[in-house]
Amino acid sequence: MGDNTARFGNETAAMFGPVIDAALGARSVAVLGASRDPAKYGHKVYTSMKRAGYKVYAVNPNADDIDGDPVYPQIDCLPEKPDLLVTVTPPSATEVAVAAAGDAGIRIVWMQPGSESEAAVHLARAHGMQAVYGGPCVMVAVATRSWK
Repeated sequence: MGDNTARFGNETAAMFGPVIDAALGARSVAVLGASRDPAKYGHKVYTSMKRAGYKVYAVNPNADDIDGDPVYPQIDCLPEKPDLLVTVTPPSATEVAVAAAGDAGIRIVWMQPGSESEAAVHLARAHGMQAVYGGPCVMVAVATRSWK
């Protein structure tokens, strides 16, 4: 993690290593903020996770399908509990989703750069979730299976 990362405590890059390893080991992933628009990061994250072999669920209350795949309006509508939640949303939406994910028993959240907030990190911790925030980008980590 570089100098431009969001930090909300005494976190260090090394502290995120085990969480990133666990996230990369997920079998199923929910992408909050998945988008139909190929130019948006919500679409890029969704499709890159699919290409990498993850079982991916798109979550967006404003879409019915992405590339023919169903889109779910919220986390509690998913057909199964995913191992990982990736947020590609404004921080306020991330905060709501982290609380819902914690209530649903999702144990790991990866907040894409720009989607995190101090409140979302605190909510994740309060729900006993592991969290990645402030970088790196999940697409880079998945593509390289590296975070360092």
